[in-house]
Amino acid sequence: MDLDWSPTDLAFRDEVRRFLDENLTPELRRAGRLATSVYPDHEASMAWQHILHARGWAAPLWPVEYGGCDWSAAQHYIFDRESVLAGAPALSPMGIRMVAHAIIAFGTAEQKAYFLPGILTGEVFFCQGYSEPEAGSDLASLAMAAVSDGDDLVCTGSKIWTTHATEANWIFALVRTAKRERKQQGITFVLIDMNTPGIQVRPLVMTSGEQVQNQVFFDQVRVPKANVLGRVDEGWTVAKYLLNFERGGALGPALQALGETLARHAATVPGPDGGVLLEDPAFSARLADARIRADVLEILEYRTMAAVSRGKDPGPAASTLKILGTELSQRITELTLEAAGPRGRMYQPHAAMPGGPVVDYRAPADGFLGGQPWQAVAPLRYFNDRAGSIYAGSNEIQRNIIAKATLGL
Repeated sequence: MDLDWSPTDLAFRDEVRRFLDENLTPELRRAGRLATSVYPDHEASMAWQHILHARGWAAPLWPVEYGGCDWSAAQHYIFDRESVLAGAPALSPMGIRMVAHAIIAFGTAEQKAYFLPGILTGEVFFCQGYSEPEAGSDLASLAMAAVSDGDDLVCTGSKIWTTHATEANWIFALVRTAKRERKQQGITFVLIDMNTPGIQVRPLVMTSGEQVQNQVFFDQVRVPKANVLGRVDEGWTVAKYLLNFERGGALGPALQALGETLARHAATVPGPDGGVLLEDPAFSARLADARIRADVLEILEYRTMAAVSRGKDPGPAASTLKILGTELSQRITELTLEAAGPRGRMYQPHAAMPGGPVVDYRAPADGFLGGQPWQAVAPLRYFNDRAGSIYAGSNEIQRNIIAKATLGL
């Protein structure tokens, strides 16, 4: 594997850097820097999406004919990497990175014509309706019923941990249309207008105090069969295809940036022996270990990118990257919380730009902040990052995938 970028790749990198320098406003960089989870401030995220869309870069992974970019695998990685290093706020993945690919692969001409342009502009904003109170990692156990009635499916049940359901005007969901011998059978993939009568959204307050996740209730909700993606009872096929796009990106550089930032902060706060924390042998050893692991993760991402560029399926490598990335991110948030010291124990969400409203909190009238903004953000990121090893398929499930695919267990 050649780790040197080609002259074409270097020219593209410089083009991306110029674009980011010219278009990332201080407000947008602040939203990226003070984000408390993988989901940034909604307004900032949409503002950045509009800028990217004007440049034609909002959905680079889409086929060119639908608004994507004719980039190599290396250029896709470079774009993700430079965006992370520049502090750009993330885009909501549910539409552009996830359901859009399923619509492209399984949608009718009418579905593509309606949804894809709207997803690009942000006029169509999706949330995901997969998990249920009794069906999380064992998703095939879902029970939300969809009964056929003429040209409609009548849906009753609930979905949980639905991110940005209060902002979304559409939800893509898996529903049970039939009971078969195998629980993966009889599942249908549907696109539901969130303004349909019978839908109720109940926000869930996270340990960080934010309302980003929700439970969505469906009471006799009528969904046109024209909104079925793929075939009725064969939604599991669509869901498995979409899973290929749920993970990925340049996580290594993001964690490298967090490690570098943490090192700078640790050089400014007191350690246990009177010096600065960065000089404490125990802390510096753990930080060095985390930063080395971030470098290793980036190399593994390069290897996966090289395989994809040769037309190979990354296979269990995607699961490996998910495990390593989320668990390393959790480790870095633990170290950051430790570095924040007593000020990191204070609840000061007004200093952050969370992905949703913070409930039951009144910010100081004078905007007072105990410590630095990073110290206020540290506990919020710590709490939110605990979910990283659960969402997008729990890490236990990912280890089972690796054991089966690689070890034959």
